[in-house]
Amino acid sequence: MSINYAELKKGGWMRQKQKNKFALRIHVVGGHFTSEQMRTVSEVAEKYGKGYVHFTSRQSLEIPWMDAADIDAIKADLAAGGVSPSVCGPRVRTTTACQGSATCPSACIDTYALAQEIDKRYFAQELPGKFKFGITGCRNNCLKTEENDLGIKGAERVEWIPENCIACGVCVKACRDNAITLKDGTITVDQEKCTYCGRCAKACPTAAYEEHPGYLLTFGGTFGNHFHFGESIVPFVEDHDQLIRICDATIDFFSEHGEPGDRLNVSIERYGREKFNEIIKEAYAK
Repeated sequence: MSINYAELKKGGWMRQKQKNKFALRIHVVGGHFTSEQMRTVSEVAEKYGKGYVHFTSRQSLEIPWMDAADIDAIKADLAAGGVSPSVCGPRVRTTTACQGSATCPSACIDTYALAQEIDKRYFAQELPGKFKFGITGCRNNCLKTEENDLGIKGAERVEWIPENCIACGVCVKACRDNAITLKDGTITVDQEKCTYCGRCAKACPTAAYEEHPGYLLTFGGTFGNHFHFGESIVPFVEDHDQLIRICDATIDFFSEHGEPGDRLNVSIERYGREKFNEIIKEAYAK
């Protein structure tokens, strides 16, 4: 049997050290998987593998011990249950995300909805090297967004509503950055100190803050053989279309200037960090 290993890896089939055996990586967006999909994966693992799956560090599933001879049958069985293979190699990988505002009281954004949008727009796009998006709902940073090529962190800009305020001081205590003061019944938010965490608004018992959700972005993060902490280039991004323009600009830059085997940060260093920053700032300013 002739096996095109490169083509299989592109489609999520990870070669094991055992001859003609593969761990099949499953496409999971934002860590969200339905019970029907879980049953399907379980059945495939029982039928073709050894009855177990591996949960990866990036919220995906791998079914090990898949035989190369069963590839077509496995793909058909998975598709019947709404499950598809993921991708590997030099392309946009699955987008990771925390649970976000759907269930988490700390979250500022709907991370899963954004992960679906990002995945639909970029997933599996061919690039010089692998590219990872990571989305977290707030500054608690459960997804460690700075480890991703493009990290998206939920945040909030707040505005005090005097008529709703009872001067209880709860927001002052909730702020971890000493950005809020209460004097003579008046709240002052120091924008220089504010980190857009939104804790003040979430703690307020009388809805005395108007919340404006948005995003804090970092670029060029990696966490592997070569570690680099993703860097902030633009300030708080409040407009959703602005976010997508910045994502497009980042992907386009990597596609144009990356070399085979690069990560985004390597391409930035070669091209020039200041020049890359200007590209992102231009997308931000449009």
